[in-house]
Amino acid sequence: MSLQTVPSDATEHRPNRPEDVQVTEAEARLRDDIRLLGRILGDTVRDQEGADVFDLVERIRQTSIRFHRDEDRLARRELEQILDSMSTSETVRIVRAFSYFSHLANIAEDQNNIRQMRARSAANNGGSGVLAETLAHAKAAGIGPDQLRNFFKTALVSPVLTAHPTEVRRKSTMDREMEVAGLLDRRERVALTADEAAASDEQLRREVLTLWQTNLLRRTKLTVLDEVGNGLSFYDYTFLREVPRLVNVLEDRLEEGGQAAGELASFLRMGSWIGGDRDGNPFVTADVMRGTLRLQSSRVMQFYLNELHVLGSELSIAAHLADVSEELRTLAERSPDTSPHRSGEPYRLAVSGIYARLTATAEALEVEITRRPVGKGRPYESVRELQADLDVLHRSLISNNARVIARGRLRLLRRAVDCFGFHLARLDIRQNSAVHERTIAELIDAANPGMSYLALGEEARISLLTNELRSTRSLVSPFVKYSDETMGELNVFHAAAEAHAKFGSDAIPQCIISMCKGMSDMLEVAVLLKEVGLVHPSGRSAINIVPLFETIEDLQASSGIMDRMLSLHDYRRLVDSRGSVQEVMLGYSDSNKDGGFVTSGWELYKAEIGLVEVFERHHVRLRLFHGRGGSVGRGGGPSYDAIIAQPGGAVNGQIRITEQGEIISSKYSNAEVGRNNLEILAAATLEASLLHPRQSAPRREYLVAMDELSNLAFKAYRGLVYETEGFVDYFWASTVINEIATLNIGSRPASRKKTRAIEDLRAIPWVFSWAQCRLMLPGWYGFGSAVEQWIAEHPQQGMPFLKELYKEWPFFRMLLSNMDMVLAKSSIAIASRYAELVPDEALREKIFGRIRREWHSCIETLLDIMGQDRLLQGNPLLERSVRHRFPYLDPLNHVQVELLKEHRAQNPDEQVLRGIQLTINGISAGLRNTG
Repeated sequence: MSLQTVPSDATEHRPNRPEDVQVTEAEARLRDDIRLLGRILGDTVRDQEGADVFDLVERIRQTSIRFHRDEDRLARRELEQILDSMSTSETVRIVRAFSYFSHLANIAEDQNNIRQMRARSAANNGGSGVLAETLAHAKAAGIGPDQLRNFFKTALVSPVLTAHPTEVRRKSTMDREMEVAGLLDRRERVALTADEAAASDEQLRREVLTLWQTNLLRRTKLTVLDEVGNGLSFYDYTFLREVPRLVNVLEDRLEEGGQAAGELASFLRMGSWIGGDRDGNPFVTADVMRGTLRLQSSRVMQFYLNELHVLGSELSIAAHLADVSEELRTLAERSPDTSPHRSGEPYRLAVSGIYARLTATAEALEVEITRRPVGKGRPYESVRELQADLDVLHRSLISNNARVIARGRLRLLRRAVDCFGFHLARLDIRQNSAVHERTIAELIDAANPGMSYLALGEEARISLLTNELRSTRSLVSPFVKYSDETMGELNVFHAAAEAHAKFGSDAIPQCIISMCKGMSDMLEVAVLLKEVGLVHPSGRSAINIVPLFETIEDLQASSGIMDRMLSLHDYRRLVDSRGSVQEVMLGYSDSNKDGGFVTSGWELYKAEIGLVEVFERHHVRLRLFHGRGGSVGRGGGPSYDAIIAQPGGAVNGQIRITEQGEIISSKYSNAEVGRNNLEILAAATLEASLLHPRQSAPRREYLVAMDELSNLAFKAYRGLVYETEGFVDYFWASTVINEIATLNIGSRPASRKKTRAIEDLRAIPWVFSWAQCRLMLPGWYGFGSAVEQWIAEHPQQGMPFLKELYKEWPFFRMLLSNMDMVLAKSSIAIASRYAELVPDEALREKIFGRIRREWHSCIETLLDIMGQDRLLQGNPLLERSVRHRFPYLDPLNHVQVELLKEHRAQNPDEQVLRGIQLTINGISAGLRNTG
């Protein structure tokens, strides 16, 4: 593919600008990498598919550029003629070519990010990075190392991986792409000889050819345990080493220029929903959850054993050459290792003993490992016993003047054990409140003949459930045959109790209630947990009960619900038993689908303000769990900006954030990129909590204006999506929502119920579908008309006031910045082709006409408020990245439209559906954050 022309082709419709002319060295190298990979891909296409296919790719690319530039009607007709003339097999090959370019461009961009991070670090003697900057700001603000250490004692930063189905790539494809990334990285860091460079080129060609000959799509549907395995890959890539390394680096930074003051608390903890999220996924059962915990434990145990194996080879310290502590000598004497070759090497003997006990522990936990010890050992009763043995090694080395050795592999292993335990990740269990309600109803009605729990009002339910919490009797009877659903729920709770006994309480620390709408929803879960012993009638709880407020109405009610819950004596005892910390989860996805981007963001912000006030009044620590998706339409966007823009008191040293779908691989498949993203979360939490913990609340007129804008945007959004006759038909006809369901990208169904209603559709396929047709409607619709109407109603304040909001208020700035990004990736020209898929011409014109007008209005008002001439003007790197992708992204959309026409005309050729699935893959890769 002729990538030498990418920059000029992509920018020829704009006059030269200073930032285009003054290309930095890093950007020039990025362009070189893209050209290199594109040239290799082009050669591969020519060699494998023939010159005709290669030439066809180029014709489509050039024509697509003309169409994107100014909706050129002649280019549109020419493009349609080219696409109409292609056979289905040609179409599939064209789609694969453009898709793979998107994947390879992503690799080059990731490598460029790493290059720039390393350059900044070198320029600042290793002191660059957002975390270093935040520590410098803390020092300037008079916050000393001791104060920071105290902060981290109770701090919690927890990225939570979910299996939300927006990652369309197979692991096989990702592995090959990582090989390509590794080769680019080596070329960057090592001065290659001519022979080495030639070998590197050949290896790149080999990897690209292997990619070309590898299925982009899964042929079978993923099981939940497949999803668990995919999620665990990121521990190998990044988390197992980078999480402990980051905490250790921070510990070192706090000791610079002063005396060592003990070890820093491990505040960074990984979480997971994969294998524990039952909301709408009938395939997550008690057995699947047990399997998940075994797989997690197996992965971390194998890591520990591998590290111990290498550590044993490294600690070849002879007893006659270096002193050892008495406790180390005792530990060595208990080792089952009887090899005469290690008789004078106490550290190796001690490591062998630890190794033997750890393998015995794995066997006791029924988790698979591949390594075997040199002898028998007694299983560790808890992770603390393993930590105690490793601490013996550490203290002996420190006390005998071998600190530098103690700071090597042993230090990383000790920190890893502290971070991951025997469970690896903290698994949340989640279920919809309606399921809990039905389960409790069945149990209570069976225990109290003649009663109908579902007929009770909210206050009566609260009273009944509170009494049950105090009761020592069991609701479950061995003489009653319960429904499959109820038995399934009880089995999951029993499995959670088993996990606590087996792996420790950190294995499953949270029980999350989706669609939480009232106090009874939380009390029902407390009663179910009591049935399995995780909640005790005396008022103790071994698990956090976490409400998830998702819809606009629920967000508005959240403060009132939590105020009453914390006032309820029997529930408050449970909170106090958990250290007086209550977690609340906020749902970004469903609130957006319910009320639109502007209103969702605003109601989330207001909910946080209300929750902060309630929790302060009750003297309970609030921990917010943000259920953000990858796309702006599901709460996505830069994590740092999102955390900093939280209202005062909302972070308070603890935060959990979901990492979903394709965002997981883009953030964490590369160790350096992963470490940087973990740093961002830690730095933002520190800055939001300590540097402006009680930042001044926005002026009252800001809040009033935002309320008015939100109401206007809400009316515009609801007016289109829920109140326009025929909109459901328009959505299902003009997007790939039907075809997305055929992709084997997740184990969970796309809809909660078997209907076409928007209300029942899950937020992920809703947002994903709009991204595929390049409208990204959930990320902006309603803002333009809201601003126009607000200015008409407030002529005295007008646009200058909105510009002031943007300049002075981080929340408003983040809102507009995210819209800026999502609109830059949209294309009304391409969206118009999808609109033509709607068979009812009148409906098509009515709805797409409204969408087109709102799109233009939104861009116009956004640019005016931000003081920009074009989208992404303030982010030239992202602007160039997005613009350079269009020549390779747009053709995939054009081909997708033609294939959708064929598929919906009942073309029996299975290649047609396969082609559609390939375009979904390629478009998703080109947009990067789509779901």
